[in-house]
Amino acid sequence: MNSSFLRFSDIAPGEIEPLVRRAISIKSGDHGTPLKGKSAVLLFEKPSLRTKLSFWVGIETLGGRPVYFGPEEVGLGKREPVADVAKVVSRMSQIAIIRTFAQDVLDDFSSAGAVPVVNALSDFEHPCQALADVQTIFESCGKLSDVRVAYIGDGNNVARSLAFAVAGSGGQFVIASPAGYELDRDSLVNASNYGAESGGSVDQIRSPKDAVKGADIVYTDVWASMGQESEATSRLEAFAGYQVNPGLMSLASSGAKFMHDMPAHPGEEVSEGMLEHSSSIAFDQAENRLWAQAALVESLLI
Repeated sequence: MNSSFLRFSDIAPGEIEPLVRRAISIKSGDHGTPLKGKSAVLLFEKPSLRTKLSFWVGIETLGGRPVYFGPEEVGLGKREPVADVAKVVSRMSQIAIIRTFAQDVLDDFSSAGAVPVVNALSDFEHPCQALADVQTIFESCGKLSDVRVAYIGDGNNVARSLAFAVAGSGGQFVIASPAGYELDRDSLVNASNYGAESGGSVDQIRSPKDAVKGADIVYTDVWASMGQESEATSRLEAFAGYQVNPGLMSLASSGAKFMHDMPAHPGEEVSEGMLEHSSSIAFDQAENRLWAQAALVESLLI
């Protein structure tokens, strides 16, 4: 791996499955305390449940010490220059885990600091979520190559990282989005190129029904992400017909599983009860944030 994990492509395609297998090994109890004596600073400019909890518990599980700073304490680039924060953190800890708005903040922090930096979410990518997702897919399907993942909804940060993760693992990623909400062309091309040697592919289409045909995994995310609340009404109109529900799931492969990174908005991108549907592995997916990130941090520090 690169010394930091700012984008999913910082993992070479050939490193994805070994990292997933290590996450599963840690999950089984095979870990010890490789992070003993190491501190991890969590700088969060956005609130979180799963991200904070999973990093905190994962680091402690491996013997490390998490130190958390919330939105009111950070102010990267506002209260204090990003470079100055990076230099201070580098002198007092071994890794920085940052949940922020702009991808540039992560790049600037990594350039100025001397410790690995992990993207715990930015508006451009959510690579830790995608890493947990491929772990969940592996556990469910028994493999990563030749798995078809249909993503229904907004071409957002989650979709972007997932496209790289699935393609890089040798899977087929197809995203169905309404006009104006697709993944940008550069991301589609770059994810396709990233997955080429692994036999992975990325496709953008319009129809959710066509996307789920033959799908092993059906995945969705909220239509209006954090910070897009002012667009909620227009997005509800644009995404009409893009809800994942039992009817749509019935068009996928027999035994297809449903995934959602959560939090979910029942009645919008999913029907009521979809998280508890017999096809849902969303709570397995949420738990795997813990194990995938523990394996990631270990790989960056050991």
